[in-house]
Amino acid sequence: METARRAGTHKEDAMKILVVEDERLLADSLRLLLEKKGFDVECVYDGEMGAEYALLGVYDLLILDVMMPKLDGCQVARSVRAKRCGTPILMLTARSGLEDRIEGLNAGADYYLTKPFDTRELLACINALLRRQGAQVDELTMGNTALELGSCMLVCGERRIRLSAKEFDVMRLLMQSRENVLPKELILARVWGYDSDAVENHVEVYVGFLRKKLRRIESNLRIAARRRLGYQLEVDGTC
Repeated sequence: METARRAGTHKEDAMKILVVEDERLLADSLRLLLEKKGFDVECVYDGEMGAEYALLGVYDLLILDVMMPKLDGCQVARSVRAKRCGTPILMLTARSGLEDRIEGLNAGADYYLTKPFDTRELLACINALLRRQGAQVDELTMGNTALELGSCMLVCGERRIRLSAKEFDVMRLLMQSRENVLPKELILARVWGYDSDAVENHVEVYVGFLRKKLRRIESNLRIAARRRLGYQLEVDGTC
């Protein structure tokens, strides 16, 4: 599987944008532009990979090109909407006809921007779509357990336990993905960075730490391993 490319240091509190664009020069230019504005950006270069990443549920915005190999932008939008993914979608395309815009919007896009576009208009569209998401949440919840984003505390009822920075990053990704399977390679890339020397065993070690801490607070969340796929959160019982 081709890994999405992302440069720079991961900003754990930044809004996350997925760019799905087969023109690599444009995709990487968008990434650099948006990272300068404080966003955390990943790029993938075909529609099939774009749909797979979008369904992980960790992004605040999807930017889709329409004309791409494997799956075009409209097919990606329909696919993620059919699976109840509500992430805002901004479509970028050279097709400016009315019928094309209608097709994109009907496929599930929230806005349709034609190429070439002014970067000021692009940023205005992005900010408008992100504002619709409302205020930034301060905790993630699943089952009987909450992850406090400000304090890095894992909470179940009256029981609380603090997570290390890496434990927090891994747990946040798992809770954002909810029941979706999160690939080990994606966890490795998001938490340790694409240029890190860390290996998949690092992910396994930190998942082990998290399992112990979940048991300690009597959480009903279980981190299930899916052979050759990754990890998935499941709700077992009650505390």
